[in-house]
Amino acid sequence: MVFKRLLGSLGVGGPTVDTVLDPGPARPGGSLAGQVHLKGGDADFDIEHITLELVARVEAEHDGGESEGVVVFERFTVGGGFRLAAGEQRGVPFNVTLPWETPITELYGQPLGIVLGVRTELAVAGAKDKGDLDQLTVAPLPVQEAILEALGQLGVGFRSADLEYGRIGGTGQQLPFYQEIELTPAPQYAHQVNQIELTFLASPGGMEVVLEADRRGGLFSSGRDALTRFTVGHHDVRDWNAEVDGWIRQLAEHRTAYGQGGHHHSGRPGMGTAVAAGAAGVAAGVVGGMVAAEVVDEIGDFFEGEEEEG
Repeated sequence: MVFKRLLGSLGVGGPTVDTVLDPGPARPGGSLAGQVHLKGGDADFDIEHITLELVARVEAEHDGGESEGVVVFERFTVGGGFRLAAGEQRGVPFNVTLPWETPITELYGQPLGIVLGVRTELAVAGAKDKGDLDQLTVAPLPVQEAILEALGQLGVGFRSADLEYGRIGGTGQQLPFYQEIELTPAPQYAHQVNQIELTFLASPGGMEVVLEADRRGGLFSSGRDALTRFTVGHHDVRDWNAEVDGWIRQLAEHRTAYGQGGHHHSGRPGMGTAVAAGAAGVAAGVVGGMVAAEVVDEIGDFFEGEEEEG
């Protein structure tokens, strides 16, 4: 999804910009490479800088309810300091490193309903224009995939995924938002847990896994949230099915101390881009139940809306 248009702030006859990302998904903490294609306008222009912004559509809860907005979560200057002659075509290659906490947007090639983009800003003659917006696709790290695979094999189903503005207390979270993957419990946990929410917080040294359960209430007790956190290494070799099963049992039985800070949002439906995948496991078509067309429409709307704003 690539947009080419005149740089509005420079008027007709200004340079155009078209950023092309290398094919294939990126990974958290990995490289994002591509090329910014510039085409000169009717006159020579001094290109002061070319900046890439990583943007995400994020949900925020506040007193008035809930709203969505676009958050810039990283910026990279990838070029500039040169004159672009009238009509000249020039390519500026780039290779930047994504933040470790960059959300994952797909699993096994299926979209999760998370919207990320790369926006290109060109500064020319004192004017700035956000001239190009491209969809960013991010696949999971191997350890993230192993955990999701284990969840699927344990019978846990995928419900939805979204990005929540805010911080999870007691973690090493760096970005101003976190990704929440909402899961339906497997039958063996369903009598204890309504819903499980999973957050990955990756860093160079490993990854924190935050699990929150919306627990069912008993005859004489109300349900409440339980939160547990685990740390894994990027190259850990474990029996992930047994490991993850232990995590969920611990969460369901609530053996950990409650109220260690942490998630303050729970039990809410996600963006609605994903519909419940029913009993389908995360691995066996986690996203089998998702309406892919809806996700694509939402992404399209996001990008078109961004274009209009510019």
